[in-house]
Amino acid sequence: MSNQQNAYLKAMGIDVWIERNPSNISSPETSQPEVSHHVESDAKQDEPIPTPLHKTEYAVKSEVSVNIDRLDWPALRSSVAECHDCDLSKHRTKTIFGAGNQTAALMIIGDAPSAEDELQGEPFSGQAGKLLTAMLKAMGYQRNDVYISNLVKCRASENQDPGVEEVTACAPYLVRQIKLVQPDLILVLGSVAAQLLLKSKSTLSRLRGQLHYIEDINIPVIVSFDPAYLLRSPNEKRKAWDDLQTAMKELSNIANSKNL
Repeated sequence: MSNQQNAYLKAMGIDVWIERNPSNISSPETSQPEVSHHVESDAKQDEPIPTPLHKTEYAVKSEVSVNIDRLDWPALRSSVAECHDCDLSKHRTKTIFGAGNQTAALMIIGDAPSAEDELQGEPFSGQAGKLLTAMLKAMGYQRNDVYISNLVKCRASENQDPGVEEVTACAPYLVRQIKLVQPDLILVLGSVAAQLLLKSKSTLSRLRGQLHYIEDINIPVIVSFDPAYLLRSPNEKRKAWDDLQTAMKELSNIANSKNL
């Protein structure tokens, strides 16, 4: 591990241990001392949502979905700004479209904009955004190297989680963003985003540590913790680092396969 990665791991709040014999390192599990698993889980991360999206719900207003599927970046941003397809639009001050490299190898998807995001006009702002920046730097990325978006483009009142109706209304916009970016890998942050995107009732702990695929989108997905949750539960940061290492390995494998 480079000195730079060590520095960014410390920025994430993760203590770094070094093996006496680095040549014996074979995996993240063997390179780190045992960490206590007696951690009280955050209810928001482990509580399954009542109803996942169904296949037909992605096709709400099929004519609109077809039109969205043809939009380029400027037209898509304009369409999002003018959208009033769900109740979230009634309370917003602005839409949070997304930010970053529009041809990125890595795409980050969260659940919904926060009040700070709405103020700054960019997803993952504030303290959670600073932690995400540190996480990305630990992977070797700057924020402008990746593309960052959310399930929904409007902040919910009282910062509530987006529901199925809101996610369904916004789904065509997110799907179009994914198709325009064409990332090699999608990193989904948080249980709400993971459960709704993957149409799963499984808890975040069960969804972590394996590859998934969003229906009809042939791009691998890795699930990890929302940075806002990590700020409340810093003991989980080492697990998040394991997820980032898995993402890094998968991205490396994909890059190597393209070079064959």
